[in-house]
Amino acid sequence: MTILLSDPRVRAVPVAETGEPLVRLDRDLSPLGALVRASLAERLEAADATLPAGIRLRVIEGYRPLDVQRAIVASYAAEVRAHHPHADAAELEVLTSRFVSPVEVAPHVAGAAVDLTLVDVCGDELDLGTEIDATPEQSDGRCYFAADGIGADARAHRDLLAAVLGAQGLVNYPTEWWHWSFGDRYWALMTGSGHALYGPVAAEVAA
Repeated sequence: MTILLSDPRVRAVPVAETGEPLVRLDRDLSPLGALVRASLAERLEAADATLPAGIRLRVIEGYRPLDVQRAIVASYAAEVRAHHPHADAAELEVLTSRFVSPVEVAPHVAGAAVDLTLVDVCGDELDLGTEIDATPEQSDGRCYFAADGIGADARAHRDLLAAVLGAQGLVNYPTEWWHWSFGDRYWALMTGSGHALYGPVAAEVAA
């Protein structure tokens, strides 16, 4: 059974903040210069280096300020409400958390998560089955990492992501093939770590 970010077990994970700084990813890895914790940056660079020739990681987003996270939660919750008008508050939170995390445990707010894809030598995105940030409603559930209904190339590319990122200790959020994290509460729960390494952080860039 899929564990969502709204699960009480995620909130129950303690945080032992390391104080590790946010750093800006190199432009060849993230053209927009996404911010992430330093150890996550190192792991992403290592994963990128292990990809087959002609394929690179492309990080679209990393750190996300609290106000941006709140706005995304509110916007998607309204969309979910329109699709599920009879859902109560608890059900709405669960459904919303398939696509965006509750603010209190959000990996992006901790600088511990990235949204990424794979690109070819020309910088064109490879087939991963859906666009990044395709909601469960928009994609008919194909945004789930293990979803049926995607082609063989998309499946192979998702498996490649899992191989190189998993080898560096990152974990996937299973409702979003593009979302990978390290050091946050969800990561701690999924890996059996006793605590998270990172909590919410202000965007003070060290490098």
